[in-house]
Amino acid sequence: MAELATIARPYADALFDVAKSGDLSQWSDFVAELAAFAAQPELLSVAGNPKVSRDQLYQLIVSAAKSPLAASESRAQNFIRMIVDNHRLDALPQIAEQFETLKNAQEGAADVTIDSAFPLDGKALDELVAKLERKFGRKLKPHVNVDPSLIGGVCVTVGDEVLDTSVRARLAEMQTALAA
Repeated sequence: MAELATIARPYADALFDVAKSGDLSQWSDFVAELAAFAAQPELLSVAGNPKVSRDQLYQLIVSAAKSPLAASESRAQNFIRMIVDNHRLDALPQIAEQFETLKNAQEGAADVTIDSAFPLDGKALDELVAKLERKFGRKLKPHVNVDPSLIGGVCVTVGDEVLDTSVRARLAEMQTALAA
């Protein structure tokens, strides 16, 4: 996967430079939609078909896109054309991920993945996010996953930082201490 990340970086950087002059959220939605298209096996099958021209593939993507940028913004259309012409549909999920990282850095925010043993309701999630924002010193955009194997507590991941306060982690610590 490191290779795709390397391929995606210049595309994400260039798209971000273009997007800075407009609505970053709209551009983020646009690239996320393209990444979702690229994850569809049917589209990859069509893209790999030698009977389908690059122009036909481009037209298919533009016509299927719901984002207003795909229909009206020439720079967005140029981006799609470049991705299609350079056979980089498979890199779109990585491009979207790197674009989102650049967007978050620009906004002083970060994505946070919260793995919880139980579903978090609105108030509990808001309180947890507020505490995490104070701890990490930036605005956080939460993505919650329910993982019953944690037994209790949460495991929080912000970038490359992990804060694991789950019962499973504490039990593993106790096992290590007792075995030593």
